Amino acid sequence: MENNKSINEPTEEKKSSKWKSLVKKFGIGGIIFFTVKGIITSTLIYFLGKNFWTVISNYVTTIFD
Repeated sequence: MENNKSINEPTEEKKSSKWKSLVKKFGIGGIIFFTVKGIITSTLIYFLGKNFWTVISNYVTTIFD
């Protein structure tokens, strides 16, 4: 029974070690960079997705004019 307890207990350590390993790998600046990059990318996808066909059609018509 002692073996089962030792296997089931370190779930808290695994969760915190994941964040610690990310901070060690990328650093705080890297995490901030990837967060800002994700926000900018999702914003661009949202706004370009709304007007995607109008932007493409305007671009194509200006090429052929």
